[in-house]
Amino acid sequence: VQLVESGGGSVQAGGSLRLSCAASRYIFSNNCVGWFRQAPGKKREGVAAIYADGGSEYYADSVKGRFTISRDNARNTVYLQMNSLKPEDTSMYYCAAVPRRCYYDYMSLSTYNYWGQGTQVTVSS
Repeated sequence: VQLVESGGGSVQAGGSLRLSCAASRYIFSNNCVGWFRQAPGKKREGVAAIYADGGSEYYADSVKGRFTISRDNARNTVYLQMNSLKPEDTSMYYCAAVPRRCYYDYMSLSTYNYWGQGTQVTVSS
């Protein structure tokens, strides 16, 4: 199983990026897929999650109204559209998957079985 993130980069505050999480040798169907981020010296934290077969989306308070998680099952890919970026959004962003629905623990690192290697997002002021 391999999850590969892409789409990171450097932008100015107020800008946008779209991250992608593509799975190989794995099907996102019936999975809860989450996005996490980790800044230097800080703990990894949950950003957003989605059940790949449809249903609710979940967001951390810090990104609500600015980030949108979505899926394209035909491409076996989950996206994170990030708008109105702030310097505090600067982090390495990771996607993760677990083969079940998203439950109350969707922001917990220990919930997920599979992780990508991350993509760096840098927001300058």
